[in-house]
Amino acid sequence: MSDDDVYLSPEEQLGEDAPGEGEEGDDLDKIQAFPLNKETIIEGLSLLCQTGKRLEHAFIKLDLKERALTDIVAISNYIHIRFLDLSNNHISDLSPLAPMTHLLWLKVDSNSVTTLKGQPLAEFTFLQWLSVASNQLVDLEGLVGPSIETLILSGNSIQKVSGLQNADFGNLVILELRGNQLETTSGFDLPNLRKLYLAQNFIKRLEGLEKLERLTTLHLRDNQLETLEGLCSEMKCLQYLNIRGNAITEGDALRSLRLLTNSLKSLVIAENPVVDTILYRPSILILLPQLERIDKEVVTLKERTEAQRSIRELRDEEEAPVSND
Repeated sequence: MSDDDVYLSPEEQLGEDAPGEGEEGDDLDKIQAFPLNKETIIEGLSLLCQTGKRLEHAFIKLDLKERALTDIVAISNYIHIRFLDLSNNHISDLSPLAPMTHLLWLKVDSNSVTTLKGQPLAEFTFLQWLSVASNQLVDLEGLVGPSIETLILSGNSIQKVSGLQNADFGNLVILELRGNQLETTSGFDLPNLRKLYLAQNFIKRLEGLEKLERLTTLHLRDNQLETLEGLCSEMKCLQYLNIRGNAITEGDALRSLRLLTNSLKSLVIAENPVVDTILYRPSILILLPQLERIDKEVVTLKERTEAQRSIRELRDEEEAPVSND
């Protein structure tokens, strides 16, 4: 998925219409119980490796996506699995995974998980990649992951970020929360985070960003921002900022971009009302003369030269003595 991609629901990904009123409940009523069995597990096993016990070998990869599974109790005996895909099923309870303490990679997208509280995430001390996208999460309670480097929670109904602290997620470098119900950027105490994707939320305020000291990518497309107040000089590593499709109407609302002068290289600002009211590329280059791309178009030498000339003129005006006449 590229930085500028729009998050799609499972129905949109499949080219299907979203269910009409009353249809979703009917579909849930029609879900049949398909518990996991040994034959299904055997079909999904691959990647034979040594277990570390002399000459013992075991399969460490298990693919169980799109099996209409409602429970996975039978998986408990496969303790050597390291890569597990359970996406596109009807699973709500992950507790049978508790014995699988060797997990490195876990995908549970498009299931029926309503909460992470009580799930066995604390058992996965080696887990580095976790995706629980397109489920029914409303909060992050119960989320733990000291070794997680990539965490994907897109397409849920999360309204508030809490518990994402460096002490518990010190290795987290990529976090995706696209398509949730966030209204603010507060709650991210993750100084080691590199990439943060928050597109398609309801974000109106930029808050708490001073804690994201190593962030290189901030993706805020299709939110409700009217101002960029909240951007801060502590974000000294930020290179890519996407604010496409927000509600910025005035050039003055862009002034906070000056705080990113030392790092920002690429800015995406299309589909904001401000781009139709001012010559926004020259205005942005005056604020950020070091930019290499605006809306994915390379800044030309002519544009850069004109911006530098405008900066000199503005500086001269500010330094000119004030006449007493």
